[in-house]
Amino acid sequence: MTLFALTAAVAWGWAYPLIKHGFSEFGIGQSMTGSKILFAGVRFTISGVIVLAIALATRRSFSIRQSTDWTFIFLFSLLNTTLHYACFYIGLSNSAGARAAILNSLSVFTLVLLACLFFKSDRLTLGKITGCVIGFAGIVALNVGSGDSGNFTLQGDGMIILNALCSAFAGLMTRGVSKRMDVFVGTGYSLAIGGLLLLVVGLCCGGTLPVVTAQGLFILFLLVCISALGFALYNKLLSCNPVGKVAIFNSLIPAVGAITSCLYLGEPFHVKYFVALLLATAGIFIVNRGKK
Repeated sequence: MTLFALTAAVAWGWAYPLIKHGFSEFGIGQSMTGSKILFAGVRFTISGVIVLAIALATRRSFSIRQSTDWTFIFLFSLLNTTLHYACFYIGLSNSAGARAAILNSLSVFTLVLLACLFFKSDRLTLGKITGCVIGFAGIVALNVGSGDSGNFTLQGDGMIILNALCSAFAGLMTRGVSKRMDVFVGTGYSLAIGGLLLLVVGLCCGGTLPVVTAQGLFILFLLVCISALGFALYNKLLSCNPVGKVAIFNSLIPAVGAITSCLYLGEPFHVKYFVALLLATAGIFIVNRGKK
């Protein structure tokens, strides 16, 4: 569980600099929200198709209990991919970076706490509360000293909060997916269906991919692989482990994203990145320690 959860978190952390590089290669500017959503739609649609192709090649079962379960799969796709990333890209385009990072991290700690309400395997303990507080402190430390500020806005901070809530509730729904079909197949459907809906939204918002280069396509390929690998591992772990113990690993993502941006994009390194990584790691250890 630890190995797979770390792999998913580190992979998603690497997505931050790759997305920035991808926007540059495809000529997507800061204010081109429709193009950003279109870019995300292409990424997740291809990821879903690849996951489904692997499921087919490995002879996984595509059967579901009853036809009405498709409604659940569609709602899961809507929350897990479409609304999640549409709100994220719109909010990020209208909110300061530091504020967005802090608000987006709410999904991790919201899921840990909500799981205690919905699943018997997740009990609210002092350790979980302490781990969440320390993990969130890591996210705050990541943004200490930033010049980004501003007032609360619905199009900015409001959309980031909606994105965090979509992510948290989608995490809860993963258990429901595993009861209706093979979770690997369900992950493929959620990425493909959600990605197609993002494509429609992006096109309706006037989104385009102004420039297409070989390097840009390679970056897109890497992002597709990250999505396929990350969601396949994460959703499988959520389906068969206490949700809180898996979700807390995602508190590593912002710190990993900051550090990999320094390594990959040549951005300046700050000591606070290392402090944030240590605090996130401490939060993960506290939530997961104890008898199994």
